[in-house]
Amino acid sequence: MEFREFPKMARFSRDFIITEKIDGTNAQIDICNSASDEDDGKIINSIDGWNIRAGSKNKWIIPTDDNAGFANWVKKNSEELVKLGEGKHFGEWWGSGIQRGYGLQKGEKRFSLFNVVRWNTEERPICCSTVPILSVGNFDNVYANIENVLDNLRTNGSKASEGFMKPEGIIIWHMAANMGFKKTLEKDEIPKSLQNQ
Repeated sequence: MEFREFPKMARFSRDFIITEKIDGTNAQIDICNSASDEDDGKIINSIDGWNIRAGSKNKWIIPTDDNAGFANWVKKNSEELVKLGEGKHFGEWWGSGIQRGYGLQKGEKRFSLFNVVRWNTEERPICCSTVPILSVGNFDNVYANIENVLDNLRTNGSKASEGFMKPEGIIIWHMAANMGFKKTLEKDEIPKSLQNQ
């Protein structure tokens, strides 16, 4: 029987970041310099030896088997997106025709990266944004911050799309644990599987 070590635990009293939870569709961009048989037909573009793939929440997508136009957008923006560098880059694909729409019109869509620590800089590709940072602090004080941030969203609307008054909620990211928790403005107490019943 294989020995399994008990995992290390993160200290509670460490930093957190609260970002806006955008109601779109989960998306990812994968950039790697190798390909395998399983990549057959899933590579959208190759730039300077880097292979670029697009993904939804559950699978790799391509322009002919797309998710709300994300694979087409990745193909069109490949030369800029390769600046993200090697790895998997997760974010939210949102806007016109996707979930809440956020008041964006005529097919306008946006990709907002989740990793605000890494990409909230000028080095980010110009075709991407990050999810808005709403609060930063120590986890000992997170509960008061959560309520303040939620009240601000209720009163002032989305920070991702100024003037949109039905934001979805927030993500609370515990830095040391490398783990996030979501809290929505509506039906937060009801599991998602029961919300449409």
